[in-house]
Amino acid sequence: MQPYKPDRLPLSGLDYQRLFALVGEANAELARYDGLLQGIVNPDVMLSPLTLEEATLSSRIEGTQATVDEVLEQDAGLVKTGEKYKDIQEILNYRKALHSAQQYLAERPITLAFIRELHRILLDSVRGQDKRPGEFRKDQNWIGSIGCSIDQASFVPPNPLQLQDHLEAWQAYLSTNDIDLLLQTAVMHAQFELLHPFKDGNGRIGRILIPLFLYQKRALSHPMFYLSSYLESHRNEYYQALQGISRLGEWNGWIAFFLDAVKIQAKENSRRVRAIMSLYDDMKQLIHERTHSQYAIQVLDAIFSRPIFRTTDFIQETSIQKPTAMGLLRQLKAAEVLKELQAGSGRRSAVLCFPALLTITEQKQVL
Repeated sequence: MQPYKPDRLPLSGLDYQRLFALVGEANAELARYDGLLQGIVNPDVMLSPLTLEEATLSSRIEGTQATVDEVLEQDAGLVKTGEKYKDIQEILNYRKALHSAQQYLAERPITLAFIRELHRILLDSVRGQDKRPGEFRKDQNWIGSIGCSIDQASFVPPNPLQLQDHLEAWQAYLSTNDIDLLLQTAVMHAQFELLHPFKDGNGRIGRILIPLFLYQKRALSHPMFYLSSYLESHRNEYYQALQGISRLGEWNGWIAFFLDAVKIQAKENSRRVRAIMSLYDDMKQLIHERTHSQYAIQVLDAIFSRPIFRTTDFIQETSIQKPTAMGLLRQLKAAEVLKELQAGSGRRSAVLCFPALLTITEQKQVL
C-alpha cells in the first residue's frame, strides 16, 4: 500500500448543499451549549468531572479500561499498582494536557510546537514513552493488525520526508477562516489524524484539538466541548468515516458524520451541564442549611472539583482548620451528601465521595 497523499486545504468540491443543513443544526446546538457555559461563574470547578470523563473516554478509544470513578480513586490514593494504574496514569496525563492547553491558548494560537508539547505531556512516564514523546515521527509507520507488513496495512500515513511540509500546510489552514468553523474543525481533525504525525497518541491529540480549536476561534467561551463520549460509542463509524477519506477521498461523508456528532453531543452536554448546575444550586442551599458555616462555598467547590478525596487533601485544598473541616465533613456524611469509601486508620486518611455528582458524570447510579 502506498503512503497517503493529503488533500490540499482548504478543500474544493464539497457538497455544500448537503452539508449546510447539518452545519446550521450543529452550530445552533453548540451555541446553546456555550450559552450555558457563559452562565457558569466557575466552570473549571463545576465541570471538572466532565473534563475527566473526556480524558477517560478519549483514552478508552485507544484501549485503556479505567472508569472515571477509578481515576478519582487513584487521585485519592486507592489504586497504586498494576495495569489499571498504568491506564489511569495515561488518563491523568490527558487531563493535564487539557489544562495546560487552556492556559497556553489564552494568549497564543495552536502551533506545531504547542502540539509537540501536548504530546510530551500525554506520554510522560506511561507506556508510550518509548515512542519519542514530543517529537514528530521520522520513520514510516502504518496501521493494521498486529504484526502485519506495510503491504497488508489498512492505512499508511504520509512519508516522513514530506511530513513536515504537510504539517506546516495544516498549521497554516488553522490560521485561516474557512466557509464555516465547524466544517473547518471537521477538516482540521481528520487531516491531523491522517497525517498521523506521532508514533503513538495521535488519536488523543487529535481529539484534544477539537475543543481547543473552537476555543481559539471564539466559538466557545471555555475549551470544554468534548466529543469522545459520542466517538467512543460510535467507534466503528468514526474509523470508517476517516477511512472513507483515505481510501476514496470521501470528505463529505466524514464532515456529515462529524457535524451530526457535534449536534448530538452538544445536546447531551447541555443536558448534563444543566444537571450539574442544578445539583450545585441544590447543594449550595443544603450545605448552608446543614452547616451554617462561613466555609460553605469552599466546601461546595472542593467536592465538585474532586468528588472522591482524602480528608487530608480536602483540608489542604480548602485551607480550613482541621477540627472545623472534619466537623463539616461529619455533618455532610450525616446528611448523606458524602459517603465514606475508606475509613481513616492511624495515619491513613479517610476517603470520601460525592455520589450525586458521580452519578451524573458516570451516567449510572453510584453507591
